Amino acid sequence: MRKYLHITLGDRSVKREELHGDAIVRAGRYFIAKSLLAGGVAKVDPLSPENPLIFSAGPMAGTNFSNANRLSVGCKSPLTGGIKESNSGGTFAFALGQLETAGFTLYGASQDWVVIRITKDGSISYDSAEPYMGKGNNEAAALLLDKYGKKVSFALCGPVGEYLGLMAGIAISDVEGRPSRLAARGGVGAVMGSKKVKAIVVDMDKMPTFHDRKKVMEAVREYTARLRKEPAIDTFKRLGTAMMGDITNQLGALPVRNFSAGRLVEASVEPLKLGGDYIRELNLSRGGDTSHACMPGCMIQCSNIYVDENGKELVSPLEYETLGLIGSNCGLEHPDDVARVNAVVNDLGIDTIEAGATIGVLMDAGLGAFGDVEFMLRVMADIRQGNERGRVFASGAARVGAHYKVARVPVVKKQGISAYDPRVIEVTGISMMVSAQGADHTAGNLPLFACDNKTTAELVAASLGVQSSWAAADSLGLCIFGRSVTNVSTELMVKAFNDAHGSQLDESFIQKLGMDTLKMEWEFNRQAGFTEQDDELPEFFYTEALAPSNKKARHHAAEVNRSLRDLLA
Repeated sequence: MRKYLHITLGDRSVKREELHGDAIVRAGRYFIAKSLLAGGVAKVDPLSPENPLIFSAGPMAGTNFSNANRLSVGCKSPLTGGIKESNSGGTFAFALGQLETAGFTLYGASQDWVVIRITKDGSISYDSAEPYMGKGNNEAAALLLDKYGKKVSFALCGPVGEYLGLMAGIAISDVEGRPSRLAARGGVGAVMGSKKVKAIVVDMDKMPTFHDRKKVMEAVREYTARLRKEPAIDTFKRLGTAMMGDITNQLGALPVRNFSAGRLVEASVEPLKLGGDYIRELNLSRGGDTSHACMPGCMIQCSNIYVDENGKELVSPLEYETLGLIGSNCGLEHPDDVARVNAVVNDLGIDTIEAGATIGVLMDAGLGAFGDVEFMLRVMADIRQGNERGRVFASGAARVGAHYKVARVPVVKKQGISAYDPRVIEVTGISMMVSAQGADHTAGNLPLFACDNKTTAELVAASLGVQSSWAAADSLGLCIFGRSVTNVSTELMVKAFNDAHGSQLDESFIQKLGMDTLKMEWEFNRQAGFTEQDDELPEFFYTEALAPSNKKARHHAAEVNRSLRDLLA
């Protein structure tokens, strides 16, 4: 059995629901889509009290089952106007699992700013948030740990979320207590701010009880053994996500200077300093940590602690999406510069993808020069202050592009495109087009899929397959980086879930879970007023050839959706 908490902020009442069997397993993204759709949330104002904010942990949360402690945060997105599941590592899902709590939903809004405290004895209390208001996330996190002790996890609304900036995420504490693992996308931090919840602090306790603990522990050991045998896992551990920079640069699909080029350097002439090989060697030479776990129990350890030339921590983590959007997309070429900006972005609790896309648009508008890191830091200072200009910047790339009348604005459904140019990496481009989540590579990424000479229908089929697979992972609290094992070990995974919670699921369950999630998300957006036109890429992708491949986007929303409907029929 797992508890689920329904917390009404207005009168501070709590309804405790008991979940059993497969109701515990069907978590995360699936649970968010099902709950929001059933609640009629599609038509509400996303920054009104009527928009619930959902925190959901997977069925293995609270254990050392590798890469199974991901957190899903969901609501109607104030950035896109559609459904949003924002996914994070860190310790929060782990803590919920240890309290035998599947998750909770925040309803309504508090009259005053509060810190919600959930303790291992089952109590829920509300403390004044006054000591933390207006502070950067690093200072606020230190104060929270001083007050509540080290054996807690927290979810934190940063200073930009306080004033409802649409690029605000929710910062989750990492294994050392940094507020650096963000449920970043879609403006979920603004929704938390609209509810006047500054932080949620949850005790960590002990491994939860299971239907058959012995068999669960056997599954943990077997899954770990299979991960250890996978070459892809070793590569993730050595190079982290930054390795994608080397790949996309070589493919000519790296976002460079607001998606105006696809390659930053010729790797045969000089190394890409924003890639995994260069960053690993540089960071090791300085005494940094190149294999860091973003959540308890994970043996993939694709995160890092990046340090300066004196061995002092600059930021943790320094990830590919940030290197692409804050880095090459804004004309930066050295990881030190990216790390400096990244550290400020984390302290503000905002999405590095949306921030990088927005600054690239500002540079295209002529407000700053590509490669000018000091301009980027001034933008961050305005966003921190929340002055008139800063609030415009904090509204995200789509609204900034409209404000400054910029032609090249890389968004789908008003959300910044991830660091994979859709003119070259076409399957991922299609995923970003049709996903109800807005442009997001985690909707379904196949960067190495051979796209040349493939029809739209063939690429849509590939996209749908990976979208379904990743939606299932997000619905089970699993990190997608374990997919080389997870995707071929469905028997092991389903048996582990059944042994953990006494369910009777069969192997077909995982595929169906992913497809059901996608269908509910599409239905939510249909009810929210989205049409086929919202799935179109921005015009410049179709009209501007991307150097060095000289490719243009060739898949329009109408044909993509026609192929998708055929597959779903």
